[in-house]
Amino acid sequence: MKDLKLENLKSPKGATHSRKRVGRGSSSGYGKTSGRGENGQKSRAGAKRKQWFEGGQMPLQRRIPKKGFKSPHKEIFHLVNVKNLNVFDDEAVITPELLREKGLVNGRGPVKLLGDGTLKKKLSIKLEAVSKAAAEKVKAAGGIVEEI
Repeated sequence: MKDLKLENLKSPKGATHSRKRVGRGSSSGYGKTSGRGENGQKSRAGAKRKQWFEGGQMPLQRRIPKKGFKSPHKEIFHLVNVKNLNVFDDEAVITPELLREKGLVNGRGPVKLLGDGTLKKKLSIKLEAVSKAAAEKVKAAGGIVEEI
């Protein structure tokens, strides 16, 4: 093997191809229409179409039904379960600010208490929304529920 130097490097056989020279007579196989067919949009010079063009068919973005509505004013509740409230002391007043301080809720917005788990502490809860199951569990533990 010769020295492997930059000036000695060659492409392997068959790695490079000469470009297809179209329109050089009928015997070349790519004469007359140069492989473009007889007529039509793609046979013309400078024929370009948008990527999403479908030949005059109704395009996909216009065929898909536009249904529904997403309100920009929809309130998205931050959810907290009853089992997560056991970290607080007895007789504590639970507010959205207190939940944010403890890291049970991140971000702004209304907070809703859900009824998953059991509550072992007597708590006073003041939140924007409370589910029926959560309210029953808080009252069963001797606590108070108030929606603000």
